[in-house]
Amino acid sequence: MAKIIFYRDKLKHNYKFLSQVFKKNKIEWGIVTKLLCGNEKILKEIIGLKPKQICDSRLTNLKRIKKIAPKVETVYIKPPARNIIKSLVHYADVSLNTDLQTIKEISKEARKLKKVHKVIIMLELGDLREGILGESLEEFYSKVFKLKGVEIIGIGANLNCLYGVMPSEDKLMQLIMYRKILELRFGKKIPFVSGGTSVTIPLLLKGIKSMKGINHFRVGEALFFGLDLFTQKTIKGMYPFTFELEAQVIDVSSKSNIPSGILSLNPSGEKFETKNKKKKKIKRAIVDVGLLDVATNFLIPKNSRCKIIGASSDMLIVDISESRYSYQVGSTMSFRLKYMGALSLLNSRYIDKEVR
Repeated sequence: MAKIIFYRDKLKHNYKFLSQVFKKNKIEWGIVTKLLCGNEKILKEIIGLKPKQICDSRLTNLKRIKKIAPKVETVYIKPPARNIIKSLVHYADVSLNTDLQTIKEISKEARKLKKVHKVIIMLELGDLREGILGESLEEFYSKVFKLKGVEIIGIGANLNCLYGVMPSEDKLMQLIMYRKILELRFGKKIPFVSGGTSVTIPLLLKGIKSMKGINHFRVGEALFFGLDLFTQKTIKGMYPFTFELEAQVIDVSSKSNIPSGILSLNPSGEKFETKNKKKKKIKRAIVDVGLLDVATNFLIPKNSRCKIIGASSDMLIVDISESRYSYQVGSTMSFRLKYMGALSLLNSRYIDKEVR
């Protein structure tokens, strides 16, 4: 069986690096664990770092986190569905919200449990996912502000999550300005501007002036992949991959690089083009992992001389013609993973998970 391997020492290094950056800039932050799909072995490694907050988009994962570490502050990082409100108040200490009626339901449930549930109001800054419009913010805040059982602890935003809109000084200044407007209008401090995610870390490292007003970050991808989302390169001082995939070679053969016969769509809906392709024999390995587990564009062969040709539901085909290593049936082939690749594999019940 193929397995995804998690390297704890790389995680510790990246966590220490980010913690020092945030401490220097007087920023609070939480680790986003949605990538881990609730895997207890890896969650325990995360909790062992003693973060102040753990953030997730699945309530079952927050429930698991609270079971392992009841005192850690948990943050639900998408607008909650109405049918989970009772569990939300029980397992999440904080939630990101955009809907007034939903917050009213949270208020009602929190009062029943004699709790105060913390809320961050999310604003729309152009990426067009969740977030209320700036012109509606004062009215929205005034209504939430009156509710008992809930406490507004911040305003926030997400960028680069749907259309790939990148953070800029102007967009971050908007968020900071909205906080000032609310504080002046209502005479109450709002502790956090939660505009920081993995995509804004490069701006922080560059010392962009507007970043001084952003005092709360929610970080997943940069922690696990050390990635600068502006340049798509590794942030200097961080490890790029805390995860790798290992899978066994189940077949090795030399075959043509061009199929023969009448071509139609394959099961993935793709049609192979043979026009202008020169026919030749290539050495190919079939690896014991497939599209059911991960999309091929999220895999990077660790052996740079290998090239992924394609995949079916349960098998991956790799061109090993140029490899200096002689792969045989039973050999292990390793792959580095992009974020969505790791997410798919961690969510697959057909893939073993190992911590090293």
